[in-house]
This record gives sequence, C-alpha cells and structure tokens, in this order.
Amino acid sequence: MYRPMVAASFPSALPSIEGFTMSMPSSASASPPRRSAAQHDEDLLRRIGVQPVLARRMTGFGNFAISFSIISILSGCMTLFGYGMGTGGPAVMIWGWIGVGALVLLVGLGLAEVTSAYPTAGALFFMAEKLGGTRGRAWSWVTGWLNLLGLLGAIAGIDYGAAQFTGALIALRSTFTPTKYSTLGIYAVILLLHALLNLFGVRVLDLFNRVSVIWHLAGVTLIAAVLVLVPKQHQSVSFVFTHYVNTTGFHSSLYVSAIGLLLAGYTFCGYDASAHLSEETEHAAVAAPRGIIRAIWMSWIAGAVLIAGMLYAVRYYADEAGAPVPPAAIFNDALGSSWAQALLAVVIIAQLCCGLAATGSASRMVFAFSRNGSMPGSGLWRRTNRHKVPVNAVWLAIIAAFVLALPSLWNPTAYNAVVAINIIGITPAYAIPIWLRVRAGSSFTPGEWSLGRFGRPIGIAAVSWVAIETVLFCLPQSQPMWSWTHFNYAPVALIAVLLLAAALWPRWGRGAGDATTAALEADKFSDIPVI
Repeated sequence: MYRPMVAASFPSALPSIEGFTMSMPSSASASPPRRSAAQHDEDLLRRIGVQPVLARRMTGFGNFAISFSIISILSGCMTLFGYGMGTGGPAVMIWGWIGVGALVLLVGLGLAEVTSAYPTAGALFFMAEKLGGTRGRAWSWVTGWLNLLGLLGAIAGIDYGAAQFTGALIALRSTFTPTKYSTLGIYAVILLLHALLNLFGVRVLDLFNRVSVIWHLAGVTLIAAVLVLVPKQHQSVSFVFTHYVNTTGFHSSLYVSAIGLLLAGYTFCGYDASAHLSEETEHAAVAAPRGIIRAIWMSWIAGAVLIAGMLYAVRYYADEAGAPVPPAAIFNDALGSSWAQALLAVVIIAQLCCGLAATGSASRMVFAFSRNGSMPGSGLWRRTNRHKVPVNAVWLAIIAAFVLALPSLWNPTAYNAVVAINIIGITPAYAIPIWLRVRAGSSFTPGEWSLGRFGRPIGIAAVSWVAIETVLFCLPQSQPMWSWTHFNYAPVALIAVLLLAAALWPRWGRGAGDATTAALEADKFSDIPVI
C-alpha cells in the first residue's frame, strides 16, 4: 500500500536495515484504497519516462522472495562447495563468506537507493541512462549488456548445478553413472521446465518464490541440524574456522585465498531481480529496495550456518573434495545413503526454484532492453502474451543459457568459468548506476527509500569492492592456467560481449528510440498470444 517518503535510519542493527520508518501525514486518516496505490505506481513510471505495460500483481514479500530465491544459498554454496574446498579450504570458505557478505550488503544498499528512484523493469540500464547526463545513453548501453551477460550466466550456473545434483541423486538410487552428456541433457530438461513455468505469468513466479523462501530457510535448518546431530564423528571447531587447503597448483596463499572468494561472490548475485520485477510489484519504490536488502542479510546469516554445518560434518576431506558432487559425498559419508538422498532432494528443489526465479529476472531484462530499442530484433523480444509475459524474451534467455554451458563438454572447469561470467557481468552492472548516483551528488533526486547522507560513502565503498571483485574472477583459477582444460574463459566472454556491444552501438545504441515510445509500441502486442 502506498505511503509517503521513507527515511533511512542508518546505521542500525542488521535485521532492521530493510525496516525503515514510515510515517503518514497528519491529514491522512486512513490508508488509500488499492486503486490509489496502483495509480501512484503507474504515475511514478510515467514521470520517469516509462509507459506501464506489465501487470502489477506481485506483493512486497514476493519481490523480496525472488531475490532471495536467486541468491539461493542452497544453489550457490552447494554447487561451488568443492571449488571452495580446494581454494583455501574451510578458513577461506567461512571467513570469505562473512567478509564478502558485508561488502555485498554495501552494494545492495547503494543499489536499493537508486532502485527506489527508478523502479522499472529496465532497472540497471535505465538508471544508468537517467543518471549518466549527456552520456547517459552510452552508460545505459554498457550497463545493459553487462547485466544481460550476468543474468544469462546466472541461469546457466544455477540450472547446470541443479543438473549435476540431480545426476548425483539418480546415481545414489540406481546404477546410473552421470556423464558430461547426460548432465547436459538433464540441464536441457531443467531449462525447458523453467521456460514453460515462466509463461504463466508473474503470479506463478510469485507463488514459487514464496514457497522458495520457506523451503530455503527450512532446508538450511534441516541440513545443518542433521549434520550436527546425526553423525557420530565431527571435525573440530578449529578445523571449521582455521584449516587451510590449496589444491590449485598456485603457491601464493594470498592469491589462492583471493580466488577462493568466488564461492561467496557467486552466491551473492541476482538480488537485482527485485529491481527487474519492480514494474510488477505493488508500491515498488519501497518494496523493491526493501526486497534487495532483506534478501542479502537473510542469505548472509543462513549461508554462514550452512557452510559451517557442512564443514563440521566432513569425514574424508580429500576424497569428498574430489568427488563429482562434493556435498553429495559429504552427505553420504556422514549420514548414509537414505539421509543423503533426502537432503539432496531438498537441495535440488531449492535449486529449481532458484533457476525459475533467475529465468524470470533475465527475461524481464531482455524485455526491458528491447523495449528501449537496444537489441537486434527488439520488436520480437518485447512482445507479451495474454498473461502479460514477455514470452519470446523467456525463450531467448533459455537458449542463450544453454549455449553458455556447451563448453562443459570439453572443459572440466567450464562450470567455474560460467559462474565467473555471472559475477563479472552482473556486478559491474550493479556498480555503474551506484557510481553515477555518487557522481551526481546533490543533484540526485532520491525515491521514497533513501540512505540520506550515508549514500555517498556507501556508494564509494560499494564501487571499490566491485572493481576488486571483477578483477579477481577474471584471474586463472588452477594450474596449468593456459591449458585448454583449465583455462578460465570468463574474461573472454566479457570481452566478446563488450565487442558485440561496441559493434551494435551505431545501429541499436546511439540510434535507439526512447523507452516511452518503445513501450507504447510494445503495448500494441500485449494481447497477442505468442504460444
């Protein structure tokens, strides 16, 4: 429901970061009706130059839930658990999680403030255009393509990880032995499932995301409790917090610890989904920024519990770290096959919810970028069906995600590169609008959710961390670093996308129409069922 300006009370206790004070003017004796709130949301969009097209049916909780689902500690932490076990081991995994979580919270705060001012499906690239001044179009262009690369990498990383875990579960229940081809086949089926579910509208996404929040929190609690209470043998507390392991082939512990932050960096991605779904969220100027912050701090706490619980239950470190799916090996060794199957099922369902949410976020990004005339074939990608869903954008996102995972057929470390693509694409896209807001200074007009005087220092700290993180995840991850089977092709993908953006700029960048005109044109197709 619509209420007036929200002021940030900061610093404050972590759980209250998203719970800013809201006040009603003295003349208001009652909350406005739902229609007034909806009208307020649409009027805000028109004021910033966007014609409403998408159906606004998502609640504030649903908006938080989609970001929480995409962060998905049961996806990010679990799929890269084996990577973390070899790049610094428990010490880097647990302390890296705590440190990176704090830095990501600063990025989230900066992004939340700008989201409140520009609550649109275009999100990051739209913010960059509005804040970039005379070069706003160029800032928007780079931001949009980086964001798109990151979101497509997110779908690939999440769903391919789910395919690996699904293969491990089937192997525990039968004589099936997963191969790179069978894993790719399972991956294709998961992508197809997520595409089909995304075609039924935002209410379906909202429902799954609500279930996902409960499932993740209950799942982490269950896994941690079982791993602590059931096994008869455990590692020491000292092992969990101080044990260091390096199997990368690099000799510098500082370097290995730095690249070991990939586990936390990858998991803490995707919270821009709250911004991308803001056009479909009620009272988005407050609900979307709150969704971003709440998703980060809840994931931060729950993830620390999950990682500590997993490390506490490790039995045969080297064997489990080298297994095809290390968490499955840890479950099986510590608990036996029955418990292992049950916990793997919990993880897989969480990963499927995560991938569904990521597909929804990426498709909205494609839709919004096309609505702005910024993609070849924009008229096709921005069309919506009778459910007000950008169907063609969904299929484009799914196909692109499948292509990103194809190198897994010949490069055993390709999954780590896909994960790195997600980070080096999406986090710079977060930083650009935050930096432009810092540069704008007092000329920036905040929305209903504001950091006040803390906006500038938080923004500078956030951008600094993103710059460091982007460099870290472009670095080689294992030796021999120039070998075809160990090469980190994430920076190659980044360069390729930037070159593509540069090549397309003269036709679709500089010459694209404004967002309002494109949205009005897109609305002509809003009732055409594409499937």
